[in-house]
Amino acid sequence: MTHSTTSTYPPVIGKPPGPVTGSPGPTATPPARRRVRAWLGAFVFTVPALALFGLLVLVPMGYAFYVSFFNWGGFGAPSDSVGFANYTRLLDDPVFLGDLWRGFLLIVFSIVLQLPFALAMAVLLNQRLRGRAVYRMLFFAPYVLSEVITGVLFGMIFAPDDGLADKLLGSIGLDGVGGLWFAGQNTVLPTLFLVMTWKYFGFHMMLYLAGLQGIPAELHEAARIDGAGAWQRFRHITLPLLAPTLRISVFLSVIGAIQLFDLVWVISAGGPDHHSETMVISMFQYGFKRYQMGYASAISVAMFLISLVFALAYQRFVLRRDTEGAITSMRANR
Repeated sequence: MTHSTTSTYPPVIGKPPGPVTGSPGPTATPPARRRVRAWLGAFVFTVPALALFGLLVLVPMGYAFYVSFFNWGGFGAPSDSVGFANYTRLLDDPVFLGDLWRGFLLIVFSIVLQLPFALAMAVLLNQRLRGRAVYRMLFFAPYVLSEVITGVLFGMIFAPDDGLADKLLGSIGLDGVGGLWFAGQNTVLPTLFLVMTWKYFGFHMMLYLAGLQGIPAELHEAARIDGAGAWQRFRHITLPLLAPTLRISVFLSVIGAIQLFDLVWVISAGGPDHHSETMVISMFQYGFKRYQMGYASAISVAMFLISLVFALAYQRFVLRRDTEGAITSMRANR
């Protein structure tokens, strides 16, 4: 009888792998090379935009600054250099000084009257009202209209004696309230501001509506449960959380008042007797009506410096918290 014996061997544990054969895997790109590639890609895509910006913005600005040192009528090459005479003339020009004062008045009227009215309408239309979408569309519609159409429309409405405004006032026995409107020296600026408010308040109202819809409803609900009234909730919750939107709205309103042109030009062309004139209208009048391109260029440079100084100061002292918060958020998301 034969017995077969089988021998068992312990399992091999931790056997080292054999030699690696084949091609090696892809090597990681060094971080420095990745950064260089990212910068090159960004540069290639931004070159067209930078070229257009330089050609359409920087070059005309530089040429206007250059022309402002000449007594030039706009034909041929500038040759009659006058140094800073055009800039010293600005300080003695009653028309330009009046433009500064009227621009300041429009800015004050916008901040004190137009923006609070837009905020009140935004708060009202943020409530649960029937047909509020229709009201939002109606109030925003004037902003969609072009300034030329708006100017022609209100030029007919406020036409002296024959306009719709005078006829409506006469129909209710207020004949003496109507008058010259855009044709009177004392009435042209208030009437113009009324048209500006009708035209632009819808834009600011939509800004405020967007900001209001970003405020959590739970905050108002909690304040209501704690016994806070409507004014207390508006003062302590709505206004603080809406402050960044308000600051941007004020900035846009001020810059828009400084650069106001087409609406005023269509309605009154700066008259009567410069009482509705703005800096841009003065620049246009001197440059393309009187052919004093050197002085008109000086006005444009002064307007640019005013806007630049205001923008830098506003960003430094008013928008500082907003910009710092945005930069911090961007760094945290990297």
